[in-house]
Amino acid sequence: MAAQENPLGSVVKEKPVTEVPPTEEGVSPRLVRPPRPRSKNRTLVLVLVALAVVAGGAWLWHYFSGYESTDDAQVDVHIAPVSARISGYVIKVNVDDNQYVEKGTVLVEIDPKDYQVAVDKAKADLANAEANARSLNINVPITSVNTSSQLTFSASDVDSANAGIITAEKQLVAARAQIDQVEANDVKAQDDLKRYKQLVEKQNVSEQTYDQALAAAKASTASVAAAHANEAAAQQAVQQAKSRLAEAEANHRAAQTGPQQVESTRARALSAVADVQQKRAALEQAELNLGYTRVVAPVSGEVNKTVVVGLNVQPGQVLLNVVPLDQVWITANFKETQLRHMKPSQKVEFSVDSSGRTYRGHVDSIAGATGPLFSALPPENATGNYVKVVQRIPVKIILDPGENRDRSLRPGMSVEPKVYLR
Repeated sequence: MAAQENPLGSVVKEKPVTEVPPTEEGVSPRLVRPPRPRSKNRTLVLVLVALAVVAGGAWLWHYFSGYESTDDAQVDVHIAPVSARISGYVIKVNVDDNQYVEKGTVLVEIDPKDYQVAVDKAKADLANAEANARSLNINVPITSVNTSSQLTFSASDVDSANAGIITAEKQLVAARAQIDQVEANDVKAQDDLKRYKQLVEKQNVSEQTYDQALAAAKASTASVAAAHANEAAAQQAVQQAKSRLAEAEANHRAAQTGPQQVESTRARALSAVADVQQKRAALEQAELNLGYTRVVAPVSGEVNKTVVVGLNVQPGQVLLNVVPLDQVWITANFKETQLRHMKPSQKVEFSVDSSGRTYRGHVDSIAGATGPLFSALPPENATGNYVKVVQRIPVKIILDPGENRDRSLRPGMSVEPKVYLR
């Protein structure tokens, strides 16, 4: 019994071949194959196979069109550089390479002696400035009261000096009037003396009367001299009163500058307060510099150091780099033709070459420009030799919580993400 393979690849058993008996003419017998009936199931099989192929193709199309993937993706993170904020001599390094540290851990210690001295000096300067400010603030009300009193007293002295001038001038007038009176009396006494002298010579009056007239004349002359002396004294008193007035007015003018003196004292007090604030700021800066002698980790992560004990560092010099492994994400550079249906919050699965493990995440955002535009020398397509090239746009993928609990993802690792579009 012979077997034959049909076009569909299945094996079909053939009918048994019958042997024809020889004829009378002696012709040798020949083998005659009986007619093979057509298979009724052949059409049905072809239809089923075609339907299976179509269904399989539809399923494959649906599956492969349901996500976008790329092999141009890697793990990214913001590496935190730790730099010195002051200059100094490194006396201690508290960590080793690739050591995991928590945020706030003291990584490097710089010699603090010079900065401790600066803090002590700043404290002394602040204390001195505060004492000066207190003394000047006390002087302000004292100066104000003294100035007000001096102004009042000087005004009173001016009034008193004016009154003294008036009194002295009146006394001068009285002295001059007295001079006129005593001079008139002296003239009368001298005339009486002359008459009595003539009468005594003629013996019309007694010698006693003449002596009385002579004494009266002498007394009158003395009164005239005294009156002139009183006038001179009155004139001197007027001059003294005028001098006292000039002095009182000068004192009053000096007292009138008191408000300006008060303002000057108040300005000095304010300047002293400002000096206190300046000294306090200098103390705060000195304390900050003292604190900067202890370089701490800004974030939690693994350390990559370039500093050693004995190094003299300068402000801004990078001492270590901290890699925050808990904050990694995936940067996948998808072709622009793959972004038609991609949007934030879509689920993502990606595998890592180093371990073959599959992680889960979601699309966080799509970059605002293609990758080359962020380079130092972006491409310039305004030339005659332009050839269209499909560009790639970075897509940021965030891991779901707990996916990188063991911190096995390291920045720079290659990954292959699949973004499920539906």
